[in-house]
Amino acid sequence: MKVLFATGNPGKLKEVQAKFAPMGFEVEQLVDEYPEIQADTLEEVVHSGLKWLFDRHKTPIIIDDSGLFIEALGGFPGVYSAYVFKTLGCDGILKQMVNIENRKAEFQCCAGYVDANGQIITIMGKSHGNLIHEMRGSGGFGYDPIFVPDEHAQTFAELDIESKNQISHRGRAFEALSKALKEL
Repeated sequence: MKVLFATGNPGKLKEVQAKFAPMGFEVEQLVDEYPEIQADTLEEVVHSGLKWLFDRHKTPIIIDDSGLFIEALGGFPGVYSAYVFKTLGCDGILKQMVNIENRKAEFQCCAGYVDANGQIITIMGKSHGNLIHEMRGSGGFGYDPIFVPDEHAQTFAELDIESKNQISHRGRAFEALSKALKEL
């Protein structure tokens, strides 16, 4: 089965293709920027994006929205993670964390699917871990070089794609979504 994934991020596309392939899904990129609303939750952003894309394309589509939620910063950058990354990057986040002992953080991902009838499914995935004090690794993207998942010694950027997909927020969300789609 072919599924369109609306993303401009080649890293996300590779991760989702790798996650869906064993389930028998061929994921193709849909290059179409949808408006991301300012909202309190990732689910609201995904729901709005799916509605907009479906109204425009009238075909089944998947999207996701992810965020890094840092405990000591009250969940910041959270739903604003993409904007904060573009403006501050990993270095800016590390500067915000200087002299902060509590390094707990979690990545959250809301994966969503709209079917041919406009029905929407959203599923959350989370990965708990800690922020380190310096960037490590050359893989991944975004905040991957500063996030070490619980029970691991390597950052997401140091893990190969298969290992990361098994434990990441996006991997968990899309695995659950692919299983839900298999049952439709």
